[in-house]
Parts: sequence; C-alpha cells; structure tokens
Amino acid sequence: MGIRCLAGEFEDTIVMLPVIVLLGRPNVGKSTLFNFLTRSRDALVADFPGLTRDRKYGYGKVGPAPYVVVDTGGVSGLAEGLDELTAEQSLKALQEADYVLFMVDGRAGMTTDDQELAAILRRSGKPATLVLNKTEGMQAERVAPEFYELGLGQPVLVSSAHGDGIYDLIGSVLETLPANTTEESEPSADAISVAVVGRPNTGKSTLINRILGEERVVASDVPGTTRDAVEVDFERDGRSYRLIDTAGIRRRARVKEVVEKFSIIKTLQAVDRAEVVLLLVDAREGVSEQDVSLLGLVLERGRALVIAVNKWDGLSPDQRDAVRSELDRRLSFVNFAKIHFISALHGTGVGDLYASIEKAYASAHKRLSSNQLTNMLEDLVSEHQPPLVKGRRIKLRYAHMGGSNPPTIVIHGNQTENVPHSYRRYLENTFRKIMKLEGVTYEWRWDEFE
Repeated sequence: MGIRCLAGEFEDTIVMLPVIVLLGRPNVGKSTLFNFLTRSRDALVADFPGLTRDRKYGYGKVGPAPYVVVDTGGVSGLAEGLDELTAEQSLKALQEADYVLFMVDGRAGMTTDDQELAAILRRSGKPATLVLNKTEGMQAERVAPEFYELGLGQPVLVSSAHGDGIYDLIGSVLETLPANTTEESEPSADAISVAVVGRPNTGKSTLINRILGEERVVASDVPGTTRDAVEVDFERDGRSYRLIDTAGIRRRARVKEVVEKFSIIKTLQAVDRAEVVLLLVDAREGVSEQDVSLLGLVLERGRALVIAVNKWDGLSPDQRDAVRSELDRRLSFVNFAKIHFISALHGTGVGDLYASIEKAYASAHKRLSSNQLTNMLEDLVSEHQPPLVKGRRIKLRYAHMGGSNPPTIVIHGNQTENVPHSYRRYLENTFRKIMKLEGVTYEWRWDEFE
C-alpha cells in the first residue's frame, strides 16, 4: 500500500513509504509510542482515556528505514457519540495500514475491548504484532500467556515511555515489509501551510472535510471535538497545500482540563508553523473577544490572514446586515484581510478561499528591489512632506526590504524617531496600496541615516 509523500533526503523523488498504524483501546500508550517513533511531541500525551480522536501522521525516525506512523484514537466498547466517531477514524486508519502494532496494557491485563478489537484486526487480514506496553521490569513468562487468546501470535513486551524494546520491535517490523519503492519525479512546489483556527464548534473540521472531499477528521456538533492539531496534505490545480486543523480556542477562565490546556498550546504552535492562517468565525454567534484575541496573536506572529464567516446559510437579510456591521466595527484593525461568507457544511463559498489564500501567501513573500522601494518613498515624500520638528525637516532618504513573511520595510533617514504616527500611517497605507498587498500586515523599521 503506502502513501505518496516527500520527505528529507527523498525530496527529488516520490517515495512509497510503508504505513505502520498504532491501534488499541484508550490509554494503552499509543501516543507515547508515536512520539518516541517520530522523535517529536506531535501527539498530545496525558493520562486521560480518549485523548486522541483523529488520525495523526508522522515520519518514523526510529529504525533502519523510513516509514509513516499513524496514531489513532482509542477504540472502546462504547458506540455512541464521539466514541463511535473515534472508532470510525481508527478503522479507516486500519484500511490504510501496511502493518499494525496492536497495543495493549500489559499491567492492566486483557480486557473485553482488547478482545473485540483483536477480532476486527484478525478479520482485516493486516499483518500485525501484539505489543504489550507498560511492561518495564516485568517478565514475559508471567505477563504474556493470557494475551495468546487474542490470536495475534507471540506478544512483544515494550515500554513506550522508556523506549524499552522499541528498537528491536520496529526493526523486526520493517524487515517484513517490502523495500521502499521510488519513481523519478520533478520536485513539487513548496506546500502552502494553512492553519484553520477559531473557537470551538465553528466548523473547522467540517471545512477541512469539505475541502478534502472525505471524512478525514472527526466532525460533530460537540464543542471541543478536536483536541490535537492534525496536518493533512493535498493538491488542487497542481498546487500543494498543507491544512492544519486545530483545537478550538477558549477563554482562560473556561480552560479546566490539563488536556485542554495542551490543546491550546497545539493551536498556538499551529499558528507558528503556518504561513497562512484561516480564521473561522461563527456567523450565528458573531465576533467574540476570543476571536479578537486570536487575531492579535496572528498579527503578533506576522502570519498572513484570511477570514471565513461560517454558517452563513439560513441567516435572514437583517441578520446578515447585522453580522457585516459587527465585522466592520470589531475587525477594522485587520481590514487588510479578505473576508469570505461560507457554509462549510454545504460547500457554499468554500472554493473562493483558495484565491485569497494564494494572494495572502504571495503578499507575505513579496519582494521589491531597493530601487523600487526608494522611488516609491521619494514619490510619496514629494507629494506630502514630513512635518518640521523643532524647525528641522525630517528627511527620509531611502528604503529596502528587511525580510519577508511578514514583509519588512526598512526606511532610513534623519530624525526617524520623530516621524509622527499619522505620517507613518500615511506611508504604510499608501505602500500597501501600491504594492497590492492582501492578507498581510507588515513590519516597519525606521533607522537613522549615518
């Protein structure tokens, strides 16, 4: 099987990496093993059953060959609400697997959930190894016998928290899989990383499912369904994208569970990893303080921005006018960002997001020569001279790019520390208009000319 991906030293070829899926009931240590195998802390880990709800992918870094490892949500005997959705995600991951590491808790002993899930795994026909986790300091002859009943062969004892037995386990698994196959391919353009952020229950996962055309992430009407940040790669019209679905942001006073605090950290990290942030606002609830605070974070990090107002369908004309008025009033500080009115559930307006994402990305990476920027500065200064300061005219001499993503413009001159805010705003707004920037705020540096 395998998935098509580009990674590290394989960037000039398309590599068919084997897919190893971690499967098991809740709280048996799957996310801890995922983090060990990927040498990362990409999966949330806490002593809290049911934490991982979506499939999560990473590149394996432990073992003699590269592979993809998939962390899944725990599957229990419950079959209602989120537990049912989580089970569906785990079983979809099972379909993608080249190999399955079926994890059980060696200290807790075998459970009915272990037996039911093992039966599903046997029926799938996927090659698998039974992994007895949390067995540090325990003897195999005392722990393993009862697990033979699962019908998955010889159990392997490991400790994902300490790394005991993991290297031997992954080495033996990779020996059974076909060698990675490659085919020549032109290097693809860099993917645009887009973080989908917003308060809980605004429709972030529904939007990603709509974009991808499949139920890749859990979507339900329960606030806070997504607790982890999930990255999904896809292509559209020859352009590569990476969507990052994140947990909803809540006010600090309402964050009670340590798990949810971890989720907020993942959301903030997703903003840092992204090049474009897509903020989703619930049209029926309007712009909240949380939305405004999150926008402030996006601006602080210098990320390109697109705003989507979701659940637009079904609103009356008066309600829509009220929402637009509120957006104008509360989001005036991000008037450079394109606002779209969409329905993630029905797909209305979703296709229009791509053009704005592309423009925001291009604006974030836009570069002009020093001559172009200096000529623009000279034209603006000639049209509207800076004011006098203590009888001396402020002189702005030349400008150049100081960086991109976000764009940074450095202006050199005399008395730059005395340039009034109103004049700076005049220059910034006019530069933005001339440069045709959309979706980005950009930084200014004012340096004294020597």
